[in-house]
Amino acid sequence: MGPFTSAIVTQGRKASCTCSFCLLFVLLTLIEALLACPTHCSCKKYDVDCSNLGLVTIPTDIPSNIKFLSLSNNKLSTLQALTFTNFTTLEKLDLSNNYLDQLPLNVFDEIRNLTDLNLRNNSIRSLDKKIFDKTTNLQRLDLSVNGLSQIPLFLFDEMQNLTWLNLEENRIQNLEREVFEPLELLQQLQLGGNPWECDCSLRGFKHWMEWFLYKGGKLDGIECSLPKDLRGKDLSVVPIEMFNYCIQLEDENKVKGKVVTGPPCVKHELSTARPYYFHTSECVRQRYRPVSVRRAIGTVIVAGVLCGIVCIMMVVAGAYGCIYASLMAKYHRELKKRQPLMGDGEQEQEEQKQASSMA
Repeated sequence: MGPFTSAIVTQGRKASCTCSFCLLFVLLTLIEALLACPTHCSCKKYDVDCSNLGLVTIPTDIPSNIKFLSLSNNKLSTLQALTFTNFTTLEKLDLSNNYLDQLPLNVFDEIRNLTDLNLRNNSIRSLDKKIFDKTTNLQRLDLSVNGLSQIPLFLFDEMQNLTWLNLEENRIQNLEREVFEPLELLQQLQLGGNPWECDCSLRGFKHWMEWFLYKGGKLDGIECSLPKDLRGKDLSVVPIEMFNYCIQLEDENKVKGKVVTGPPCVKHELSTARPYYFHTSECVRQRYRPVSVRRAIGTVIVAGVLCGIVCIMMVVAGAYGCIYASLMAKYHRELKKRQPLMGDGEQEQEEQKQASSMA
C-alpha cells in the first residue's frame, strides 16, 4: 500500500468516525427530547402541546425552559398557586376550553415574560384586581366566554403593553372608564355578546369609548339590552346627549351625600421603572380624563361657524363703508364743479336788475 492510498484510508476512517459521532449526537438529542417531553404531549423545540388529552391535572414533567405551552381542551378545574413557578421563559400560555372557575392570586406572578394568555371558554366568574400585576409584558389577553359579571377597578393598571383584549360573551352589564384608562397601547377591544345596560352606569365608559375610537382603536359592537327604548342599538351610535340627564342625577346624589370620594393615591417615582402607585381601598387614583370627542368636535365646528359668520360680516361692513365713502367723495367733487356755474348765473341776474332800474 503506497503513501497516497494510506492517506486516503486514514481520511476515510476519520470521516467515518466523524459521521458516527454526529449520528450518535443526534440520537442522544432525540432521546433527550423524547425523555423531556411529557407523556402523550407533543414537543417541538421550545413548544409543548398537551391539548385534547382529557387532563384533570397539569403534567409535572414539562420542561421549564419552554416558550409556548398549550393545555387547551382538557378538564382542568383548578390551578395551584405554584403551578407555573419554574416557567420563567414562558411567553405564550393557552388554558382555553377547560373548567377553571377560580384563579389563585399569584398563579401568574413568576411568568413575567408572558406576552399571550388565553383563558377563553372557562367558568371564571371573578378576578382579583391584582392577579395581573406581575404580567407587565402581556400584549394579548383573552377572557371571553366566561361568567364574568364585572371587571374590577385596577385590574389592568400594570398592563401598559396590552394591545388586544377580548371580553366578549360574558355577563358584563356595565363598565367604568377608569378600568381601561391605563391601557395606553390598546388597539382592539372586543365586548360583544354581553347584556349591556346602556344607562348612567355606562356614561363614563361612553366618553372613553369615543376617545378610543377617535385614536383609531377597533371596538366591536356593544348592543344595548336595556333600557327598552335602546334595546338592540349599538352604544357607539347612541348620541352622548342622551346621557345628559345623568349629570342632574349626579348633582342630586351629591346634595344627598351619596357620592363618596377619596384622597388621591400616593405616586412614587422609581429610578429604574415607570411610576408606581400605592393604592388602597380608600384612595382614588388620578387618571387622565379625555372629554367627549363628539362634544369637543361639535364645539370646534360651532366656534368655527360663528367665527366665519363674524368675519364675513366684518368684510361686508368694510366693503360697504368703502363704497359709501367713495360715493360720498364723488358726490362732493361733482358738487364743487357745479358751485361756480351757479355763482355766475346769480351775478348775471343781478346785473340785469341793476340795468333795468337805471333805465
